Amino acid sequence: MSSQNEFLSKAEDIADQVLRHSKHVLPHIARLCLISTFLEDGIRMWFQWSEQRDYIDSAWGVGYFLSSLFVFINLIGQIGGCVMVLSRKKVPVACGLLLGIIALQTIAYSILWDAKFLMRNLALAGGIILLLAESRVEGKSLFAGVPTLGDNSPKNYMQLGGRILLVLMFMTLLRFEMSVVQTIQNIIGMALILCVAVGFKTKLSALVLVLWLTVLNFYFNAWWNIPEYRPMRDFLKYDFFQTMSVIGGLLLVVALGPGGVSLDEHKKKW
Repeated sequence: MSSQNEFLSKAEDIADQVLRHSKHVLPHIARLCLISTFLEDGIRMWFQWSEQRDYIDSAWGVGYFLSSLFVFINLIGQIGGCVMVLSRKKVPVACGLLLGIIALQTIAYSILWDAKFLMRNLALAGGIILLLAESRVEGKSLFAGVPTLGDNSPKNYMQLGGRILLVLMFMTLLRFEMSVVQTIQNIIGMALILCVAVGFKTKLSALVLVLWLTVLNFYFNAWWNIPEYRPMRDFLKYDFFQTMSVIGGLLLVVALGPGGVSLDEHKKKW
């Protein structure tokens, strides 16, 4: 037990050193990763306007105008939301736009009936909620010295909800195969997922998940190796950028910490 505690302590020290040296750039990297799937999808709406319009028309039978309106809303909503997030202008409005796009696409593309894609969309929504929580932190910091009530519960509960939704991405990566290596990966992955969800050793767990997910993403979703004429290229590209957005959400967890509703925070009061 003492050796395990010593190992965790050393790992946390390394993580803290990494965070100290990257604290000024980490939030920017997190935001860029987080909005990457919306940026890519917005650009794709422009270049595949007719294909997307025809798909919505054939799937729902809503006609040319409403199908075109759907593509237009997706293009403007996603590009506009990304610009606002990156420029740090009206971030709550941008988060509302991007959450609305997630809900719209979940219905329009029948994602509600696909458990894997639904969990990934919910994980993406978790990242946006964390981005919204970060904007509240910045808003409070503008009025330093002004007393606040309690521990700013809305922000803390947004961080809790964002963390829980984020880990749904990893549920889609678990493979229940009868092999020792896969079983060990699943056990370690589940342990890290639970740590992030309940807020225990949160920054270290989230950082390990970032590294793990980044390796898996570049290995399994290498869309640049697929010829442009193959449909698999678009599927892998979609998965790649959606995973990058979840990585961005986890980087926000690393940068901001777990918030007040977490075991890490309660340990400070014990």
